[in-house]
Amino acid sequence: MACAICEIRKEKRFCPAVHGRICPVCCGREREVTLDCPSTCEYLQQARRNERPREMSELEQEALFPKVEVRQNFIYDREPLLVGLSHGVAKMARADRSLNDRDAIAAITALAKKYQTLTGSGLYYETAVASVPQQHIVAELEKMIAQYRELEQKHLGYATLKDSEALEALVFMVRMAHGRTSGRPKSRAFLDFLFAQFPEKSGVVAPAEAGSRLIVP
Repeated sequence: MACAICEIRKEKRFCPAVHGRICPVCCGREREVTLDCPSTCEYLQQARRNERPREMSELEQEALFPKVEVRQNFIYDREPLLVGLSHGVAKMARADRSLNDRDAIAAITALAKKYQTLTGSGLYYETAVASVPQQHIVAELEKMIAQYRELEQKHLGYATLKDSEALEALVFMVRMAHGRTSGRPKSRAFLDFLFAQFPEKSGVVAPAEAGSRLIVP
């Protein structure tokens, strides 16, 4: 029988995205491009295992906030904040399964730009994002930052987190996301990575358990 996509080549594998059988060529070419591949697809999982990790030097540098330094000790000093932000993105992606890596990256980038302006000029402005789902991610990340400060205030008597450090955390997230995604339009590789760190029924993982899993990009 012919492939359900090209209708020319012989079908050889079942595609859960089209609920039909397709050829390997169309699978490789359309995977996470025109096909909304579920994370459970064995061919998607195999492709991810064989895919070469994206190097930071190969990515568009301007998208990585090259002027923002993420200090090595910052990763450890603010580990609970990074864990909280990562969990926040995973939470929103679970609530809306239509979200993909591009949505997450766009939302985190928008908030990072807000903090970059705030630390550079002291000006505060509302974050401009393209879609309602992205707005939900931004709102969740802002809530996580506010909760982190509230916890500091409760336990220390004052909050130590600076806006410049919130920017560092967000830029770390942006770089990690770009490093984890495949770059294809419908990729969810970054979100699936976060899902693996924060299983659905486990709640927030303790920093000592989850922090070491957030690999420095």
